[in-house]
Amino acid sequence: MKKYIAECIGTMVLVLIGCGTAMTVGCDPTMGSGYILTAFAFGLGLLTMVYSIGNISGCHINPAVSIAMLVSKKISWKEFGGYVVFQIIGALVGAGLLALIFNGANLVDATGGFGANGLNGVNGNAWIGLLVEILLTFIFVISILGVTSEKAKHGHVAGIVIAFSLVAVHILGIGLTGTSVNPARSLGPAIVAAFSGNGAPLGAVWVFIVGPLIGGILAAYTYKTLEKSK
Repeated sequence: MKKYIAECIGTMVLVLIGCGTAMTVGCDPTMGSGYILTAFAFGLGLLTMVYSIGNISGCHINPAVSIAMLVSKKISWKEFGGYVVFQIIGALVGAGLLALIFNGANLVDATGGFGANGLNGVNGNAWIGLLVEILLTFIFVISILGVTSEKAKHGHVAGIVIAFSLVAVHILGIGLTGTSVNPARSLGPAIVAAFSGNGAPLGAVWVFIVGPLIGGILAAYTYKTLEKSK
């Protein structure tokens, strides 16, 4: 149970810091400062948690990472289920805290929906959005698998590499889909935004669930194949 609670806390922090920064500064690609700040907020939020709860749960805080670990046989189906449930709970808590803060203080949400992902950057094309999420998640997850491999010698800097890989995919993806690469991170804000009346309907949220999960699975199988071929 300790690792599940750690995953809940970690995902809550990621949503609070990453989505909270997006809400505060905005993510318009033409206004570079907010765009870059949001990318680094997600990366630094993850970095903080890697070195805080990594020794307890592995700091997945992302169902796409957990499914890659399942495929890689590093966790069981039971553990996978527990991780995902508590990651989603953490994301809901994080988004709920943002709603409490921003609504309570009558602050303007620059993103229009508690940092929820959207398809405006791809002109509403769900299939292009799905492709973007698959590719970005593949890049992010394969970097995690590589740097945490037993054969790797990057233990002391693994968290930094992982964090900067998240920053990198956000820099590309924010202007396209808002960058999910994490179904829990997308689902929590989307649900809170929908119930608060500040967000879009939940009809497109499937893109940000299915895309990252496919990307995580592809990354796991790709890395296993490459590692075996050495």
